[in-house]
Amino acid sequence: MANLRGPHLHTPLTLLSSDRDALSRVDPAMIAPGDDARYLVSRAGETAFQEAEDGSLQLALETADPRAGGTQPLVLLGVRDGLRILAVEILETSAEIDDPGRDLRDLRRIADQLDPADADLALTAVAMGAWHRSMRHCPLCGALLEAEVGGWVLRCRDDGSEHFPRTDAAVIMAVRDSEDRLLLARNANFRNRFYSVLAGFVEPGESLENAVAREVAEEVGITVEEVEYVGSQPWPFPRSLMLGYRAWVPGAVELTLQEDEIAEARWFTREELAAALEAEEIEIPNNASLGRALIDDWYGRSAEA
Repeated sequence: MANLRGPHLHTPLTLLSSDRDALSRVDPAMIAPGDDARYLVSRAGETAFQEAEDGSLQLALETADPRAGGTQPLVLLGVRDGLRILAVEILETSAEIDDPGRDLRDLRRIADQLDPADADLALTAVAMGAWHRSMRHCPLCGALLEAEVGGWVLRCRDDGSEHFPRTDAAVIMAVRDSEDRLLLARNANFRNRFYSVLAGFVEPGESLENAVAREVAEEVGITVEEVEYVGSQPWPFPRSLMLGYRAWVPGAVELTLQEDEIAEARWFTREELAAALEAEEIEIPNNASLGRALIDDWYGRSAEA
């Protein structure tokens, strides 16, 4: 296993400040209608927004229950300024989708533009919405599930089993060689010019550090000798928790690509990355992603500044 070391990197979606008020979830009154209830609508990774007077984006919190008699579960996100914030995931077949007064935007593209408290609520709404969309039947017996505990628990109608939200751990790593070059790769499923650092899911029975070493070896055929944990952030598309690492390999090593996974990969100096970005030969992740934070951390400032 590679050795662990290191200081912490502040990542873009970790400065979260909402009061989740988790102990109040057991109270059914917390998801009941009332003057102090506000509703945040999400749909398949999108969240409802509005533009403030200064042009900034903020969450659109509605005063009326948007379900219009539907059966979608409510999720208690927490309390803000004395108001209960309730998430509602709208399905594609719902009439509410065509509401001209609702501005639904892809959260992964705009999360870095949000106030931390808004980002916290939106990320949680999208993650819980994805869970409720995918968990409608008991995995043990197939019966319907009913939401309890403020939408944070699903109980089987038949066997009484409880089911809880799922988070998938994924490691993401900025790999450097002995010349302090950064490894960037284009996944086979990425658009043609999009490059990022390597990432992969943690397997059962595996430590995070071993996952870093395994993923790098599998995807580009090189051996990591040192890793350094730098921070984590939620990435609810649909349910990941990204755990960020710096990683080092000995010498300047050749790459052997996993063909069905990695379409292209190369080492970059800072000058080479700046030139490739200026020439629009490559694209890199936006500021909401931990991948971008790791690239900027190596570069020393924003790589696209």
